[in-house]
Amino acid sequence: MIKSGMGTNPYSEIGVIGGGAWGTALALVAAEAGRKTLIWARESEVTQSINRDHRNTPFLPGIPLPSTLRATSDMAEAAKADALLLVVPAQHLRESLMALAPLIADGTPLVLCAKGVERGTGKLLTEVLGEVAPKAEPAVLSGPSFARDVAKGLPTAITIAARLDVAQALQASLAHAQFRPYASDDLTGVALGGAAKNVYAVGCGITDGLGLGESARAALLTRGFAELARLGEALGARAETLMGLSGLGDLVLTASSPSSRNFAFGLKLGRGTPIAELRAPGMPLAEGVETAPALVSRARAAGIELPIAETIAAVLDGALPAGQALERLMSRPLRPE
Repeated sequence: MIKSGMGTNPYSEIGVIGGGAWGTALALVAAEAGRKTLIWARESEVTQSINRDHRNTPFLPGIPLPSTLRATSDMAEAAKADALLLVVPAQHLRESLMALAPLIADGTPLVLCAKGVERGTGKLLTEVLGEVAPKAEPAVLSGPSFARDVAKGLPTAITIAARLDVAQALQASLAHAQFRPYASDDLTGVALGGAAKNVYAVGCGITDGLGLGESARAALLTRGFAELARLGEALGARAETLMGLSGLGDLVLTASSPSSRNFAFGLKLGRGTPIAELRAPGMPLAEGVETAPALVSRARAAGIELPIAETIAAVLDGALPAGQALERLMSRPLRPE
């Protein structure tokens, strides 16, 4: 059993790479935990809004930020921090890491805060990190959390996975009265749980959008988790990790709330909104859309069948009308649970 990291010395300075809603919320957590915190954002309007108005009006409006929280457009400046939170979209992680890797000191913890599987390679984000920035210390932060809830100071519990001493130091660095991190050393389990739940959340949204009822959504969520558990076992994830905050906990939140971008995407799709319209520039990013085919590809390579994820991927690729998805799943051969 992993002991609490509250007695571990925290990192003094935290850099956050990514100035969106989640990056800003996590930066606020670090600042409230007493860390010197710097956000790197690509958009000049974000850095100006944070430094001048102490708000991130473009991505997290209405949330006041402490004057101690600063923003920069110079990645090298942010990279000097003791530990870095990488809060960039999963499909852009490789590009961001290639820019960041030459700027950091060896052994710097890089904490992956996005959730996904790289499309085209089927790699977990931890594997992408190990490939592009092998001298960094890999870590993952995941769990049932909405950016606005965290930014408003509502009680939230998440999991941080890394080498044990690093996980405990990160745990001590971010913990405060309303934000409780749990430490783990199962990077694969935490990364996989966060990625897969987005796919099943899209499916649950489609189910609701089609008006199939709460029983159908519960069945999809439960059998989706069974798929996740099968794949997790094949990839070496621990069962208790997938049953915890970063697996089942995150799935329950994301697959049952319209506040979830992935659930909301599926809900609109099930109600008849064209995929092209939902994926148009400026629309909210739903990581599960890109993750679905990548997750299926990775599972096939491991010899694991994911019929629900495969069906969701087929709907998202336009190969299967949403209204025919249930028929496809319900007509599968009967089998023991």
